[in-house]
Amino acid sequence: MLTDKLKLTAKDILEKEFKSSMRGYKQEDVDKFLDLIIKDYEAFHQEIDELQQEIVRLKKQLEDTSRRQNPQAAVGTTNFDILKRLSNLEKHVFGSKLYE
Repeated sequence: MLTDKLKLTAKDILEKEFKSSMRGYKQEDVDKFLDLIIKDYEAFHQEIDELQQEIVRLKKQLEDTSRRQNPQAAVGTTNFDILKRLSNLEKHVFGSKLYE
């Protein structure tokens, strides 16, 4: 999952503190920029969550569609099972005449 690979969260960025120095950056500019980054991170996390939910929904939809198009696969019926049932039906209908 992508979110597991990210090293920073919006909370990490928000809580990050920088040491000030004589020739450092203006704290207000840094804070504004970090606020933008936090909003982007939150938007990315929300988009990732929505896409992961969409993937789950589409996989389920694909599964359901596959079952409807091939109901025998869902029941577990194989060609061997069908041939066996057909053979039993022939025996029942034609009886011993089939093997004379």
